[in-house]
Amino acid sequence: MFFLYIILVGLVAGWAAGKIMKGSGYGTLMDIVLGIVGAIVGGWIMRLLGFYTSGGLIPSILVAILGAVVVVVIVRALKKA
Repeated sequence: MFFLYIILVGLVAGWAAGKIMKGSGYGTLMDIVLGIVGAIVGGWIMRLLGFYTSGGLIPSILVAILGAVVVVVIVRALKKA
């Protein structure tokens, strides 16, 4: 069940980051990967800022979206360099 939760959060967060940054998603598999990596990065950023989520679907998705947007910005900056 936890694996399904991770995939759901990753898919929603990756899709939302794709919409925010590009205007469309990156494809189902890349949306999931982007969302999972975004969740890790977003959690790290939130801990650095002193915020801790108590869990739940919505906070997890929001943190993953934040992280996914940061990942997309970093990747785009590295591609231009």
